[in-house]
Amino acid sequence: MRKILTAAIAATLLVPAAAYAQSAGEVRHDQREVRKDQREVKRDLARGNYKEAREDARETREDRKEMREDWRDYRNSHRNTFHRSAYVAPRGMHYRPVAVGANLNRAFFGRPYWVTNYSAYRLPRPGAGRTYVRYGNDVLLVNTRTGRVIRVYDRFFW
Repeated sequence: MRKILTAAIAATLLVPAAAYAQSAGEVRHDQREVRKDQREVKRDLARGNYKEAREDARETREDRKEMREDWRDYRNSHRNTFHRSAYVAPRGMHYRPVAVGANLNRAFFGRPYWVTNYSAYRLPRPGAGRTYVRYGNDVLLVNTRTGRVIRVYDRFFW
């Protein structure tokens, strides 16, 4: 009887921990939901259904919020993945917070600063002409042709 109770207690303790581990398939599903909602908003606006467009826009915001929460849960449950070695800036450079639209110095375009395994961090595919760059503990999505910062992921690494 004691073994059965111990097994039942262990199972109830493990179920919430398993809920935090989000698979790559679930991430793709969440991203698809957001894209689908965005298409519905555009379709409703084109037809003149402004009330429907507002409701679909609200659904899009909720799906994005859920996707961010899922990603945070994944990040917290996989802390070792997001722990990197100490950051060493290029010679003569030092960390200063960066905003979207800023131009990144070409010294950061070397291989030591690229984040090439973006799928391990559950980052979206960068697309053509873009790359992820490590900048301090942040990750920047940068246009490789112009050096302009497209997106900033603050405090990405521990």
